[in-house]
Amino acid sequence: MQLEIFTTGGTIDKVYFDAKSTFEVGEPQILEVLREANLCIDYQVTPLMRKDSLDLTDEDRERMRKAVEASTATRIVITHGTDTMIDTARALTGITGKTVVLTGAMQPARFRFTDAVFNIASAMMAAQTLAEGVYIAMNGQLFDPERTRKNVEMNRFEVI
Repeated sequence: MQLEIFTTGGTIDKVYFDAKSTFEVGEPQILEVLREANLCIDYQVTPLMRKDSLDLTDEDRERMRKAVEASTATRIVITHGTDTMIDTARALTGITGKTVVLTGAMQPARFRFTDAVFNIASAMMAAQTLAEGVYIAMNGQLFDPERTRKNVEMNRFEVI
């Protein structure tokens, strides 16, 4: 396998429930995105959890770390909620022999206008080309988690 994708939930996987008039984390949306992309690479999607990133715990981050370490793939993408993506990226720092790229979306993948497709494509390309380490792919840029913040007012990630 060339690349493994772990899904954890977040906005990228949110779906609208009419009965509740709310959004909730649903099935991983990356499967549909990748099916439509006509990819010619060997990849595997492994769902780890379905959580809003604000609900992630240290135990969840340890579970992600163990999954990445145990993967036979050296190229990893993790879909993740944007609110605590930086925290998780920092928790994964130090894993050797792997290139890990976290990505997410500001709007659910099911929306007609979403950044999910572009962010997923960016993360997959980055995972295949970057040196080992942990990165964040958002807003058409790659970020070092140690020098990144989410600018909530501007709805984007930026270097600090």
